[in-house]
Formats: sequence, C-alpha cells, structure tokens
Amino acid sequence: MAGPYAPYHPTTKPAASTTSSYLMIRNSSLSTWVLILVLCFMSYLLGVWQHGGPISPATFSTTSTTTAAIPCPLSTGKRSSSSSSSSSASASAVALDFESHHRQDDIGDAELDDRPKTYPACAANFSEYTPCEDVQRSLRFDRNRLIYRERHCPDKSEKVKCRVPAPYGYRVPFRWPASRDLAWYANVPHKELTVEKAVQNWIQYQGDRFRFPGGGTMFPHGADAYTDDIGQLINLKDGSIRTAIDTGCGVASWGAYLLSRNILTMSFAPRDTHEAQVQFALERGVPALIGVLASKRLPYPSRAFDMAHCSRCLIPWAESGGTYLMEVDRVLRPGGYWILSGPPIRWRKYWRGWNRTQNDLRSEQNSIERVAKSLCWTKLVEKGDIAVWRKPTNHLQCKVNQFCPTQDPDTAWYTNMDTCLTRLPEVSGDEEVAGGQVAKWPERLNAVPPRISKGTVRGITVETFRADAELWKRRASYYKTVNNQLGQAGRYRNLLDANAHLGGFAAALAEDPVWVMNVVPVEAQVNTLGVIYERGLIGTYQSWCEAMSTYPRTYDLIHADSLFTLYKDKCEAEDILLEMDRILRPEGSVIIRDDVDVLVKLKRMIDGMNYDSQIVDHEDGPLERQKLLFAVKSYWTTPSTSGHRRSSTSS
Repeated sequence: MAGPYAPYHPTTKPAASTTSSYLMIRNSSLSTWVLILVLCFMSYLLGVWQHGGPISPATFSTTSTTTAAIPCPLSTGKRSSSSSSSSSASASAVALDFESHHRQDDIGDAELDDRPKTYPACAANFSEYTPCEDVQRSLRFDRNRLIYRERHCPDKSEKVKCRVPAPYGYRVPFRWPASRDLAWYANVPHKELTVEKAVQNWIQYQGDRFRFPGGGTMFPHGADAYTDDIGQLINLKDGSIRTAIDTGCGVASWGAYLLSRNILTMSFAPRDTHEAQVQFALERGVPALIGVLASKRLPYPSRAFDMAHCSRCLIPWAESGGTYLMEVDRVLRPGGYWILSGPPIRWRKYWRGWNRTQNDLRSEQNSIERVAKSLCWTKLVEKGDIAVWRKPTNHLQCKVNQFCPTQDPDTAWYTNMDTCLTRLPEVSGDEEVAGGQVAKWPERLNAVPPRISKGTVRGITVETFRADAELWKRRASYYKTVNNQLGQAGRYRNLLDANAHLGGFAAALAEDPVWVMNVVPVEAQVNTLGVIYERGLIGTYQSWCEAMSTYPRTYDLIHADSLFTLYKDKCEAEDILLEMDRILRPEGSVIIRDDVDVLVKLKRMIDGMNYDSQIVDHEDGPLERQKLLFAVKSYWTTPSTSGHRRSSTSS
C-alpha cells in the first residue's frame, strides 16, 4: 500500500472551522455583507433578464446558472479533473472556481487555455536526478579543493521539463520516531554503504528495509552513547545549545540522536562515492542537505549555529590557509563550540589503523591548533577521542591582524570563502555577547531575536515580529482545517517553507513532530535567515531559479507564501513547480499563498502535473485578493521490470 493513511483530497470540502468563521465575521461588517448580497441578487436578476426575458416566479426554481457581473462569495464551480475519487467521501464536496471571473480577455493566452499543459514523466534513470549535483556535469570542473563537488547547475537550455519518477515499489516512509531507525529499501535502493561501512555499523540491510543502528566510524557504541560523551564535556541539556551543524555527516545519525535532546542539526555531505548519504538522512526524517566545504561559503548566515561538529569527516582543516576553519568560525555563534573527533585526535592510539605516520598526524594536529588560536578560540578539553574548542563571545580582546574587510558576513550564495577572520559586531564591554545574547530553548523560539531588538534587520521591528508570530499561529490553525492530515501526528515529517521570512510558519508548528527547512530566497528584499537561526530554527539560502541541493522525494509538504509573485519576471513559474514536484514525495502536499490571478495560472500548471488541487479562500474571508492553493501529488512510480505499475491502493 502506498500509505497507511486515508487519502487527503484538497477538493474535498474543508471541515467547518469556528475559528475561520469568527475571523470572517470579525473582518467584515454587517453592512458590507448586506451590500454584497444585494449586488449579487441584482446581478442575478440582470443576467436572467438578459438571457431569458422577463422574470417570472418560475425563474427562481430553475437549476440553470448564469454568469454574474460580480462574483458572490459562496459561488462554486467544477471539480478538478483529478478529484473524482473524492466524490464518494463527501456528497457536498466542492471546489472553488475563479476562472470565469479572472480570465483574461485574450483567448489566445496559452496559460489560460482550457486545456492545461501536460508535463510528461522523465525516464526511469532520472529517479534520483539532482540537477545541480549531477555527477557527469561535475567532471567538467576543477578537482582542486573539491570544487567539482560544489553546486554546478544546468543552463536554461539544459533544464528538463518532465516529472521525476519514484522508483517502483516506493512506499510512504515509517512514522517518526520509527523512521530514525528504519527505511524502506525500495525508496533508496542502494546497498553500497551496507558493504562499505559494514564494520562501522552505519546501516544494515534486512529484507525489504534498511536498519540504522546509530553506529559511526568514531562512535562504535552508537551515536547516542557518543553524544552522551560530548554531554560530559559541554552542557547539552540546559537549552543553551539549540542549533548545530554536522560537516561530512554520513547518514546523519549524530543529528538524528540530538533531536531527542531538543537540538536541531543541519547535516550535510557531498554527493560522492558513498552513495545516497544525504538521501538516507532525509528518508529517516532528519534535516540534511547536499553540500561540501570547498571554495564557496556554506549557504547559511553568520552567527547561525551554537555547535559545529566533525567526526572523521576528513576535511583538511588546516590547509588552504585555514579557510575551512575560518568558514566554521563565520557560521558559529559567539561562545559556540567546535567538536572534532577522528584524525588527528588521539593519533597516538589510532595512527596504525589510519595508515598514517605519527609525524604526519602530529603535524596535522599542531596545524589545527595554530589556526584555532589565530581565530581566538579556546581549547576547552581533549578527552578520549573528542576535542572541544570554544569561540569567544566577542573580539574585544582578540589581537588579529587579518580581520575580513567590510563584506557582509551574511552573504553566502556563490560567495567565495575568505582567508581571514569574520569580525563580530562591536561590544562595549568584555562580558557582552557580540550581536546580542539569545534566550535558551524553548523560550528562544518566541523571544525577540537580537538582530531585531538591535534594529539591524531593515524594516522589521519588535512590534512587527510579534504581530507576525501571532499571524502565523492563526494561519497554521486554518491550514489544519483545510488539510486535516497536517494535524495528524506522523503524517508529515519533512516540511519546506520556500519563502520563510521570519520563520513564523515553522514556529507555529514547533509542538508538532515535524521539522521545517526554512528557505530565504536570495532574491528576497530583506535577508532574514539570521533571525530564523536566532529563534532556534534552521534554514538555507536558495534561488528558486535553480534546483535545490537535495535528492528527489525529500519533503512531505511544501509551503510557499507569495513566492511566485517574488519570482515574477525572474524565471519561469513552471520551472519552480517542476522543482517542487521533484523534491516532493508521492502523495505529498503543497500549500501556495498568492494573489488570486497568480494562483489561477498555477492551478492550470499543477493540474497538468496530475495533482489534485483546489483554490480556497484566505483565512480572513473571501474579500481578500490573496487566496490559497492546496494540492496533493499523485502516487506514481516507474514501471516494474514486468511492465506492471504499482497501484497506490495495492498491498
């Protein structure tokens, strides 16, 4: 069976919501409603008179419809062509239809033609297509400093206009927290790691599924025990550490086990010979992106993470002038920790197993120590296999000759890494935390972020931040009345907010068993990703004119607020929708907020992708021009070798 849940159809009539009803009444005065009803009635009479002559009493009992000059708020229209399966669920199910009221006069407009453009399925070998990390394309680029493993996206002429298929037999992932330890083999059909990392206990193949025992190269007793060892060196329990970054994450077991400690980890690894590391992480329901420390900055703002980690990640930290450690310093919060286990730590014990000489390992560790000192880091402890350094809370006493120039430290999209120290914001005293002290988790989520309280985010005040937080609580509640599966614990796990602004959508869902990848588009007028991290949430920069650095079928739900208005005249809407389709799971959901005219066009495109979709009113009522498009991706896969196709209802 494709999934253990009752199917959700956005064309089914939304559940009644006293909250939304209250909001509609609150925002519309009685006189306004009376005026609307009078105008609708007059338009109806005018239409009947124009099409049927004088009005008779029988006219009021006719079942025929007329086109009103003014759209009435309760008007209904035809169903989406893909919604027939929902008719049995509710005899009164209807879909809102805005076409007759928002059609352009030009009947030759291709986007508004009655026949939506269809998008064919890609070939079966596109099942794991990741456009900007394509292995063949990467071979064109310099192998020095792993530049060939960075993002290299296809030109516009190379973009595919097809829908990436799921592998045959694809199944809805296990519910969290079971998914932390289990994944279906059919979803990620790669056994390479079960052989290559067998002795390290990363992953085991058992029949139709994989099991993740929590092992790792440097934690043979499991990621949980390894994290407990770290917890004896620094405090992981008091809420002061909330965001972490794991470089060279493997299958992200460290990040998976930190979640039970309320620590949210951004794990990343390159798409390399260890096939599907990041894909496994995401299949487990753990945050991750494809990425590599090479020549470009990581796609995160400065002062983002409370803790950074490397467990035998094999990054040459001291090479290239210490650039890689300097990049870690840029994204690490003042007072944050850097944890290193594996070569060269404890080289006296492990040097034979690492097939390196003692002199080589001693030299590497000494070089790392020198770079860390140049960054004004303090080495707190080296115990067993683990070493911990701490970044200073400010640079008042940091005597460095090579601070970076005045380049914005938050700029990180295709930005070259620096061989210099990123200067922290100015402070007035030794005890002051540069940039401001964040609250401990969970208070941190709703506390005013220092970037806002200090007025460093253009146009965002304390008042607008608090209003935004309340707004998204209402919106998330409304979403759950339309898509009731959003409120079912375990139905969705990996969520993407494609235009996150201040992270309000993610914050409103903080109590649910989900995590949200908050995307701040590079083209956004204000860079707010630093605010999102100060709230204890995670995210990344992204231009939606390009593909995301992730595998297909990554997310269960994608949310996009005013995204298509933002990208109007910048790139094609169909390319953004096709990228969303690529990274969305079969039977995953989409929620798009935008102007009604934009949504009418988008609905035609997304219906051409064989989605089940519906446009519904804004949570504040039908008088708002902004509407909501709810859509569900259909279940389909590549054909089996026998030529049969798996049905979404098959066992």
